[in-house]
Amino acid sequence: MGGGYGGPGLFDILLLAGIGYMIYRFVKKRREGQAAYQAYGQPDYQQPQAYSYGSPTPAYDQPQPHDDTAAGLSYIRQMDYSFDESRFKDTVMDLFFKVQGAWMNRDLSSAAGVMTDEMRGVLQQDVQRLLQEKRINRLENIAVRSVEITEAWQESGQDFITTLVYANLLDYTTDESGTVLEGSKTDPVKFEEYWTFTRPVGPNQWKLSAIQQV
Repeated sequence: MGGGYGGPGLFDILLLAGIGYMIYRFVKKRREGQAAYQAYGQPDYQQPQAYSYGSPTPAYDQPQPHDDTAAGLSYIRQMDYSFDESRFKDTVMDLFFKVQGAWMNRDLSSAAGVMTDEMRGVLQQDVQRLLQEKRINRLENIAVRSVEITEAWQESGQDFITTLVYANLLDYTTDESGTVLEGSKTDPVKFEEYWTFTRPVGPNQWKLSAIQQV
């Protein structure tokens, strides 16, 4: 057929590709801010889960491994030649235990330096609620089974890495006299959450910026 429509031109293809990339980066950027709210914005102390987060309605799809994770890690290494995935996972475990300990003590000051201001603010609201209700969420016998990197990217001068933390622990809530109100002191529960860390691009300190339940 002569004179008919010959399909999209190169300019059209490039334009569509550019729009698609902008949408992808917009969604990724929104994820960071929404994750912290999802994990802690609607606490529920009635459920025997780590931190007793309850089961809030997801604000967006759960993070899943992306084909560009390797590329994201490569970009991070370009700006920090000392970056090593194994050492980063060890750092995640150290920060994990530090945040857990601060949470159980209902005092975030000991972990303030390893969290972003936004993350600390959200957690502090839950700590205040525990103090007002005279409850203690006890997390004991924590055994971290694995830490898996699921996402890595750079944006607005920041490095971001999301990890999937899998652990077992005793998670129960008591009143201030030690009486168990929820959970069990003898039956371990599974802990599986996405923890996202950020830092200024380069060899700088990582800080917890979001937590999202699986």
